[in-house]
Amino acid sequence: MTRLAALLLTLVLAAPAVAEPSYRATGDLGLIVERASGSLLVIDQSERAAIGRIEGLGDLSHASLVYSPDEHFAFVFGRDGALTKVDILSREIAGRVIQAGNSIGGAISDDGRLVAVANYEPGGVRVFDADTLEMVADIPTGSKTIGLVDIPGRRFVFSLWDAGETWIADLSSEEPRITRIAGIGKNPYDALVTGDGRTYIAGLFGEDGLTALDLWDDQPAPRRILPEYGRGQEDLPVYKMPHLEGWALAGDQFVLPAVGQHEVLWVDAGTLDEAGRTRTHGQPVFAMARPGGRHVWVNFAPPFNDTLQVIDTRTHAVIHQMTPGPAVLHMEFTARGTEVWVSVRDANRVDIYDTATFEKLGEIAAQSPSGIFFTARAHRMGL
Repeated sequence: MTRLAALLLTLVLAAPAVAEPSYRATGDLGLIVERASGSLLVIDQSERAAIGRIEGLGDLSHASLVYSPDEHFAFVFGRDGALTKVDILSREIAGRVIQAGNSIGGAISDDGRLVAVANYEPGGVRVFDADTLEMVADIPTGSKTIGLVDIPGRRFVFSLWDAGETWIADLSSEEPRITRIAGIGKNPYDALVTGDGRTYIAGLFGEDGLTALDLWDDQPAPRRILPEYGRGQEDLPVYKMPHLEGWALAGDQFVLPAVGQHEVLWVDAGTLDEAGRTRTHGQPVFAMARPGGRHVWVNFAPPFNDTLQVIDTRTHAVIHQMTPGPAVLHMEFTARGTEVWVSVRDANRVDIYDTATFEKLGEIAAQSPSGIFFTARAHRMGL
């Protein structure tokens, strides 16, 4: 070895090691609500594994969350009225405010700058700056407020349980502009908005049927749909209120859980007329269309909440049934629908299934898991 080569080798060996930059994309991540322990489990879809836990979030029974547009932060709506901002990369709480006594979900504006929370106590909606969590608007309604969704133009839509109204809050300027729509029906309990932000559907607990609004109209007018669906049937006790979300649209039809009945309802998305009914194993809670709309997966209220059914959207027939375990509370599809993750609360685990073969692919231990939320929701309206 020449003297020059030896010198170069010595310099290379003596040089300090340059650390590889550590990056982690967020598109594969998600959060599982652990309701009993007030914590969130951070999960990785590709690894089918939990990669961390965020604790100290208070009462997470019936909790939900939304994501910032960059999928870096989640905003968690606790039942105790807390709004908590969490950093899913550092797995830390980035901000937290107790904004009400009892809240029931929220939404993030289309530009990601505002977070709105629906409250039971006090009734109304409060809106916060997504960066600082400072309140920027307080919209009292005098009623329990439900079915809060985001629509284009920094606007939020929500319904009033006690008043039977739907309000549209426009936050595009400094002072909120409120549009009140009466005649929605008795006791709206939840609502959904389609992915294009056009159709808002409120489910009714106090009477049969649902009510739809065309939000592209300058003056949206209530239109009652399925007004006869429970008529003539025995009123059964409602063991758990069903949920409505944007996943109810399967191709050219909505699939909706019937309140207090053992069936799901099919509605033509163009005409809003009934398109059929499917008898189910129990009272449906979630009826979720797999991305692409080929199948709908349904879970149930007690005492049948250990079971899932899969329904073909062309024939409306149940094509598969499985029994994951006690208290199947929630399902979440991966972005393209190849897998579905299922929380089995009383078994303290989340199961992962192949949506084509129904084969179980894996499971993750979790503490009383309920809601599962993948970051792909950041790019969908109404979720």
